[in-house]
Amino acid sequence: MKLKRIFRHFLTGDIAVQRTFPAASMAAIAAAIKASELGHDGEICFAVEASMNTLPLLKNVSARERALEVFSQLRVWDTARNNGVLIYLLLADHDVEIVADRGIHAVVGNAGWELICREMEAYFRRGEFESGVIAGIQAIGNHLQQAFPTTQQGGDNELPDTPHVL
Repeated sequence: MKLKRIFRHFLTGDIAVQRTFPAASMAAIAAAIKASELGHDGEICFAVEASMNTLPLLKNVSARERALEVFSQLRVWDTARNNGVLIYLLLADHDVEIVADRGIHAVVGNAGWELICREMEAYFRRGEFESGVIAGIQAIGNHLQQAFPTTQQGGDNELPDTPHVL
């Protein structure tokens, strides 16, 4: 199984991200994040990675562990109200992970994030990657809107809305 995963990562190059998420899809995802954030004071970040490097693969780093690293690297945890949420997609593993800061995670919990991931994966199985990500953004936005509604002074956009390609 481990060897199979290593080969899958070696065979999944950066072109896979461009094929899966062309420029128009990335623009639509950025627009969905921006629109969602108008309705709440939370922050949503989307990151996609074709494959992991050799060393993490040999150490058998899971997609979840990698998502936690990306959460830290992109500073999604560094929001004023602890309400940043990362959607991380690792194409080689066909895996989507959601990592949320403690403020919103306390409200939604693991089961809530897992449900959103499964819904996104249903879109992905049909080849509807852009729609799946946007559905995930909307579902996360609904949780953020309930827990962190827009304040009268309006929240600052603390994180960029543009997707990250790693």
